[in-house]
Amino acid sequence: MTADSSKYAIEAAGLTKIYGSGNTEVVAMRDATMHVRQGEVVALLGPSGSGKSTFLTAVGLINPPSSGRIKIGGQLVQDGDTPHTNLRSFRRQHIGFIFQKSNLIPFLSAAENIQIAMELNGETKRAARRRAIELMDYLGVADRADNLPSMVSGGQQQRIAVARAIANRPSVILADEPTAALDGHRGRQVMELFAKVAHEQGAGVIVVTHDHRALDVFDTIYEMEDGLMHKQQTPLSETTSQTE
Repeated sequence: MTADSSKYAIEAAGLTKIYGSGNTEVVAMRDATMHVRQGEVVALLGPSGSGKSTFLTAVGLINPPSSGRIKIGGQLVQDGDTPHTNLRSFRRQHIGFIFQKSNLIPFLSAAENIQIAMELNGETKRAARRRAIELMDYLGVADRADNLPSMVSGGQQQRIAVARAIANRPSVILADEPTAALDGHRGRQVMELFAKVAHEQGAGVIVVTHDHRALDVFDTIYEMEDGLMHKQQTPLSETTSQTE
């Protein structure tokens, strides 16, 4: 399906996150705004502690902002710390999230970790298994389908987590340093998979990354520092050449 470029997958407006109060107050994110169109792949750069993960977990409906509004697919889902929908159900149906750690269920096989995400959304076990193997094959871990997470490497675990996050064909994909445990080839493969899913399915994708080797995959780049966000104006081709 070709994405309608006039529609936004993600609209985050004026997101601020404050922890504590008075002398202990910490502003982790201040007035962060980002609009991601359907089919757009966005990189979010910045030093550690700049607010990137705070922003990502707010948009992912995991850690609500203190103020600001979040719309997913045009639907208002969060206004400040007030939800406007059943967040758990909405996340399961519309958002794929890849964390810095794979967070695989230890007593399920690699394929079952992917299948369960689909089965919870009503997919049949056979169809879920078929798609799980298809995704694992693309990511080079199909031979680990029946292994428990403890039996595969950290990089393989992360690729399984990526497959799980996109298995339901979510309209929003959020990834927090998804290539940190991967070599250059596998890291680029994962980034290209995000772009493929975005462009073919009309998903909006935000990737927090320090990996400058694959910046050319992204349509747009934002940066955060000290809780403040801005859109990078440097052309992607120039940015990539500067990091080589």
